[in-house]
Amino acid sequence: MKLSKFIFVILILFLSEVVSGQNKIDRYAVVHRHIPIITKADSLSPFTVGNGKFAFTTDFTGLQSFPEFYENGIPLCTMSEWGWHSIPNENYKLEDTFEYYDYYGRKIPFASNQNSKAGEWLRANPHRLNLARIGLKIFNPDFSEVKISQIKNIHQEENIWEGIIKSSFEVNNKKFFIETVCHPQLDLIAVRIKSDFLKENKTSIEFAFPYGSTKWGKNASDWESEEKHNSEIILSDSKSVLIKRTLDSTIYYVLIKWDNAQLVRKSKHNFLLNINSKDAFEFTVLFSQKINNEKLPDVFETINASKNYWKNFWETGGAIDFSECTDSRSFELERRIILSRYLTAIQCGGIYPPQETGLTFNSWYGKFHLEMTWWHLVHFVLWGKPEFLESKLEWYQKILPLAQNTAQLQGFNGVRWHKMVSIDGRESPSKVGVFLIWQQPHIIYFAELLYKYYKNDSILHKYKNLVFETAEFLSSFAHWDEKNNRYVLGPPLIPAQEIYKPNESINPAFELSYWLFGLKTAQMWRERLGLKQNEKWQHVIEHLSKLPVKDGLYQNAENAMNTFEDKFNRNDHPTLLASFGMLPNENVDKEIMRSTLKKVFETWNWNETWGWDYPMIAMTAARIGEPELAVDALMMNVQKNSYLVNGHNYQDERLPIYLPGNGGLLTAVAMMSSGWEGAPKIFAPGFPKNGKWKIKVEGIMSLL
Repeated sequence: MKLSKFIFVILILFLSEVVSGQNKIDRYAVVHRHIPIITKADSLSPFTVGNGKFAFTTDFTGLQSFPEFYENGIPLCTMSEWGWHSIPNENYKLEDTFEYYDYYGRKIPFASNQNSKAGEWLRANPHRLNLARIGLKIFNPDFSEVKISQIKNIHQEENIWEGIIKSSFEVNNKKFFIETVCHPQLDLIAVRIKSDFLKENKTSIEFAFPYGSTKWGKNASDWESEEKHNSEIILSDSKSVLIKRTLDSTIYYVLIKWDNAQLVRKSKHNFLLNINSKDAFEFTVLFSQKINNEKLPDVFETINASKNYWKNFWETGGAIDFSECTDSRSFELERRIILSRYLTAIQCGGIYPPQETGLTFNSWYGKFHLEMTWWHLVHFVLWGKPEFLESKLEWYQKILPLAQNTAQLQGFNGVRWHKMVSIDGRESPSKVGVFLIWQQPHIIYFAELLYKYYKNDSILHKYKNLVFETAEFLSSFAHWDEKNNRYVLGPPLIPAQEIYKPNESINPAFELSYWLFGLKTAQMWRERLGLKQNEKWQHVIEHLSKLPVKDGLYQNAENAMNTFEDKFNRNDHPTLLASFGMLPNENVDKEIMRSTLKKVFETWNWNETWGWDYPMIAMTAARIGEPELAVDALMMNVQKNSYLVNGHNYQDERLPIYLPGNGGLLTAVAMMSSGWEGAPKIFAPGFPKNGKWKIKVEGIMSLL
C-alpha cells in the first residue's frame, strides 16, 4: 500500500513537469553562458560592480586607469545614491521659473522657464557626484607612464555569478591579474592584484578627486576647479588613510586600507599609493557620509560576501532558460535578459529611483525621471525581487508634501508627481517635463502589483494614502466638457510622446487609458478596504473620453488625428499602443489595436524612438495575440534596440546606456513567458507556438 502511494506521488510529480513543459533550470549554466568578455580596449564596454546603492565602473584593467579613452564612450565613474552636490545658490527659487498657461479659463503656473538663470541653476543643482577616480599607474624603466598602446593580451570577464570583474593583460611581457569586487552591503570596493611586475616598484594606485560638474551631459566631474573643494587627510598610518572630502556643503569620507605600500600626496586632490610588494597586492576603499568606526571586511571577506550575495540572487526569484530554443534570435535574447538582470540590480537597487543611466554616469545631472520608474522597476516584482521596487515607495511617501503643494498651487486636488527630480524631491524646471502627466498613475500601478504579489491586505493599508491622493489628482485634473458630456485631459499637457505643444495637446490615447486604469484600480482599493465608492472618481470613470480613432486605427491624440498621414506624428514613442499592452484596458477594441500595431510596424520612424519602445510594442503584440510580432519587436535590428557587450541598451553617443530599455525588456519577457490577467491558459502565451521557442520558466509572476 505504501509503495503504491509512493509510485502515485512520483507519477503526479512527473506528469506535472510534463504538463508544464519544464524541468528544473540549471541557473548556473544559464548565467555562465552569458558572462561578458572583452579582449581589447573598448570605450563602450566598461564593466561595473555595484550593490544597487553604489557602483564602480572600470576599464579593461579592472580599475579606472585610462579614463580619457572612455570619455567619448561610457565614462568611468564611482557613484553612490547619496553622493550629491550643489554649488552655492544665489537665492534662486522655483517660482522664479514660473510661466502661466490657460486651463479652461484660469491661469496656472508651470516651472517651464528652464533657460532663465534660475532655471539653469535649479536644473543643474543638486547634481550627482563622481566620488573618485581610482586607477592603476604603471611606469616604464625610464619612469614614464605606460600608455594604453603598450598594453597587450587583454582578457577581461565580468563574472556576474560572483559579482567579480577578472582582468588580465601584459606590460613589457609581464602578466597582470586583477580582481575587482564591490561589497553587497557597504559602499566599498576591494581589489586584488597579482604580477611579477610589482617587484620592480614601478606600480602605483592613483586616487583623484574632482569637483562636481554643473554641465549637462555624461561627465559628472569638474577637474578644473581645484580651489573650490578640499581633500583633507584626517587620519593616517602605514596601512590606511582617511580622507575628508568637502565640496561646499557636501561632505563625505574615503577610507583606503592596504598592505605593503606607501601613500604619497601628488597634488591637492591626487594621491599615489606606491606598491612595495613581491608579486601580490590588495587594497580596499570605503566611501561613506560619516566616519565609519566599525571593523571593515578585508579583500578576502569582501570577495566571499559578493560570491554569496550573487549566488543567492541568481538562485532565488525568477529564471528563464532558452537553451532548447531553435529560433536564431533566442541566444541573443537570453543574453540580453541575463545581463539586464545584473545591470538593473547593481544600478537600481537602492532606496531612491534611479536615473536613466543609473550609477554609471550622469544624464540630466544625475536626476530621476519619475515617468521612467515604471520601466526601471516593474520587472523586479515580476522576477520575484519585489523589495527592489518597494524600497522606493518610502521615498515617494517622503516627497508627498512637495507633490501636494504643486497640485494645490495649480488648483488641483491630491498630488501631482513631478518628472525630473533629485534626491530632495524638488521639481526641476523644464519646457517639457513639467507638462508630462503619464507618471501620475505609476504609484497606483506599483501598489496594485505589490498587492498581487504579496496577496496581503497589509499592502492596502500601507499604500492607501499614495493611491488615494494620486486618484484625487487624476479625477481633479480631468476637465468636464459640458458640451460633449465627457471628461477630457488637457490642455495644457505634453503626452508621453513628447512631440506636441502643451497648449495644443488634448486626450492623448495612452494617458486616457492610464487615467482609466488608475481610477478604476483606486476605486477597487476602496472596495477592498470596505469603503464606499468615491462618487467623483466614478463619474470620471464613466464619462472619460474614448480613445481617438480614425479609419479603423487608434490615433496619438485628438490633436493628432492624422497620426498615420503626417510622418511627423510617427516620431518618438508609439505610446498609442501602450493602452493595451502595458495596461490591461478592457475598453480597447482588440481588432482596432491589432490594425494599429501592424500599421506602426509598417510606418514608424524607428530612428526617433527610445529603448523602452520595443518591449512596449512587444507587450501589446503579446496581449493582442500576435506572439511572432512580439518577438520581432523585442529583437528589431535598429540602433535604439541594440545591446552592448556589457549588456547596456545603447541609444546614441549622447546616451550610450539606457536602463529603461533593460528594465522594459525584462518586463516584456516576464509577460510573454508567464502571461497577464486574462491571458490564454497556455504555457508562455506571449511566445510563438511554432516549435522554435521551447523555453523553461521558474518563479516569474504574470503582469496585470
